[in-house]
Amino acid sequence: MRTFRFWSQALLASAAIAVLGLPLAAQSKAKPITPSPGNGTLYVGVFPDHFQVIDEATATIVGKVPFTVGMPRRTSLSRDRTRFYTVEAQQEKVEIIDIATRKSLDHFTLSEGTRKVRIKTLEPDPLHRFVMMVIRPVVKHVDRWEIEPSSLIQYDLATHKVASTLPWPNGEERENANMQFSPDGKLLYLFSEQDVLIYDTTTLKQVDRWELSKPVEEGFGAFEFGQIDAANDEPGFYTAMFQVQDPVQKRRMMGIGRVNLSARKVDFYTLGPAQQVGFTMAPGRKVAYGLMSDIGNYEFWKFDLDMKRVSARVPFNGRPRMSLKTSSNGKVLYIYNAGNTIDLYDAETFKYMRTIDLGGDVTSDLFVVPGAAPKAARTN
Repeated sequence: MRTFRFWSQALLASAAIAVLGLPLAAQSKAKPITPSPGNGTLYVGVFPDHFQVIDEATATIVGKVPFTVGMPRRTSLSRDRTRFYTVEAQQEKVEIIDIATRKSLDHFTLSEGTRKVRIKTLEPDPLHRFVMMVIRPVVKHVDRWEIEPSSLIQYDLATHKVASTLPWPNGEERENANMQFSPDGKLLYLFSEQDVLIYDTTTLKQVDRWELSKPVEEGFGAFEFGQIDAANDEPGFYTAMFQVQDPVQKRRMMGIGRVNLSARKVDFYTLGPAQQVGFTMAPGRKVAYGLMSDIGNYEFWKFDLDMKRVSARVPFNGRPRMSLKTSSNGKVLYIYNAGNTIDLYDAETFKYMRTIDLGGDVTSDLFVVPGAAPKAARTN
């Protein structure tokens, strides 16, 4: 009897080892999940040095993208969704990755010798000609560190040189900047606390200015930008959570604004007293979702963008340091950030569905790219 039990356990162990030894592509032949999150591909940076590639329909890992210059951190997805522009954890090096082939196209650094240049913000040009960056140089001397002023620069990707430096809006130096390009790449919009400065990307000269500091309605205070999520927005638009001051009670109010950059218009409406709630718009731009993340008080929020209201607030067992993304069809919500997992929730019922174990701590944002990963790229 003991002999039979021993050989049974041995056979089971051998079978498990055989399955684990299969290529990832073979292991990923899992059944689609319900409700279906769509047929996209998820990409997320994972410790220590790569991006995991996840088949959205089955919630299984199907491959990885190597990151060769360190640990992937701040990552920007190009407008055409073909490239990642990723800054490594030390904020000195940038690697450009082709998503289809999962290979590095280029990498660069501005650091040289004892002068270390930290990259605080990076926004890629839609035509892949250059990147706009906020940098903060520091110089190591024998007895001290010298911290130089931060700069907003244009870096030419062909020549690997700084092409130009922009003056700070109103002469106010800052650590980061909120920037967005026009769909054709001809204009750069630089957002400040008071207005939007508009630059010609060929000459990098300021060509116009849009005063967003003016109240949206008489008596209201100026806009304060909240979380911006442009992934599912139309080119040239962005929808975000804003805060304004109530003209009667002098309270901070939150609302949703849809900004048309080319027409310089804002469609804004208030939702109620200001609270710390995130904002993530679903595909189709009919609904959006947010997270309330007070310790011991975690809630999903659902925003009906057509009816201009909060349509649901649902408590759930959350965790500290959460981020939220919607699936490629908007039917599933992804909770991620601190830790090594992505939790899936039904976007209609807010019920927990399952967890994806990434095999390492998350180091970057999560990117949901519609469409399956290219077959040629499915290598281990």
